[in-house]
Amino acid sequence: MVFSDLIDMYLEKKKLYGAEAYKYISLLLEEAKIIHKHDWEQNPTKGNDHEQSWRAFKGKNFEKLIEYIIKDQIELFGLKLVMGSTLERNVSLSEPLSRVKRNISVDYGDLGLHLPDVDIVIYEPDSCVVIALLSTKVTLRERIAQTGYWKLKLSQCPLTKNIKVFFITLDEDGTLKKRILAKKGRAIVEVDTDGSYVLSQDKYEINSKVKYFESFIDDLQTLFLKENSSHSLLKM
Repeated sequence: MVFSDLIDMYLEKKKLYGAEAYKYISLLLEEAKIIHKHDWEQNPTKGNDHEQSWRAFKGKNFEKLIEYIIKDQIELFGLKLVMGSTLERNVSLSEPLSRVKRNISVDYGDLGLHLPDVDIVIYEPDSCVVIALLSTKVTLRERIAQTGYWKLKLSQCPLTKNIKVFFITLDEDGTLKKRILAKKGRAIVEVDTDGSYVLSQDKYEINSKVKYFESFIDDLQTLFLKENSSHSLLKM
């Protein structure tokens, strides 16, 4: 199984469920796991552990699936995205991406500039101003505290304080469901990030910090328009 197989499966879900196809990505991945195991049995990985192989495949390709889902939509209103791994690993970036990389780097003094651990960077292509950073994980426990840490570090510098930091998740362990008697992950989302978007059929206590994924594009567009308006006022 390869990533293009997941795209085909997602497009099938989209035919069935339209704009709500995102709610069925956990189901899609359950179906993909069966195919992945069949392929894996033909060529087992070292250690003979399919669960470990599947977790790696699932995490990596969930990130790529989110990129696939949002890319065309954000480009319609003038933004672009780049994967965090591209900025981290590539030493020969284009001039715009080099600027994007510099615009999200955190200054540790004599210990150098370091990039936040994020999966997707959304930016305005003409100015290279970064609008938002996304962490995309199957569950919160994978990186929510780290995401809160990077939001704190970015907020401490005048050059990066306006960058929004969001978490996009399947929340398969239900950490975000309740605000009252919140679990630790929900508390971190509410206090230490700019919010989380959930891809799920389950019922959640929704507010300004925890929303269903269907709200993400509209919220991002509103944020972008607000940023543009602020920059226009500063130029007057």
